[in-house]
Amino acid sequence: MGKKAQNNTALVRLRRDYMRLKADPVPYISAEPLPSNILEWHYIVRGPEGTPYVGGLYHGMLRFPSEYPFRPPSIYMITPNGRFKPNTRLCLSISDFHPDTWNPSWSVSTILTGLLSFMLEVSPTVGSIETSDYEKRMYAHHSLQYNINDPTF
Repeated sequence: MGKKAQNNTALVRLRRDYMRLKADPVPYISAEPLPSNILEWHYIVRGPEGTPYVGGLYHGMLRFPSEYPFRPPSIYMITPNGRFKPNTRLCLSISDFHPDTWNPSWSVSTILTGLLSFMLEVSPTVGSIETSDYEKRMYAHHSLQYNINDPTF
């Protein structure tokens, strides 16, 4: 498959994923592609009730390769949150760190759901950090101000 055909596949698939996401949103997460580049999506995770992230708004980014859905995206969390290093490529089974575990049937919704569940766990990985629940609550408290100061947000 040539580069143009791959890119077309990615565009068609990402448009379809976007329509599905609008029709059936992922709890606690909203995501939008950049108007100028459908291969770059920005998402906001709202900290779920009953977690140290409650009240937090966490901005992040998905970068899709032109070979999507045959290759996974890279995943970044931009807002400091106490779980992931800000602006660092995250090593998750749903990210480009693990092309061997990637499944082309996974959609943007699947990726975002996986990201949230991994955020709520404590298992370490490349790009994760360990902080106390108190520190996570402090990051949640300061997240909106941090985002307001971020021009991309």
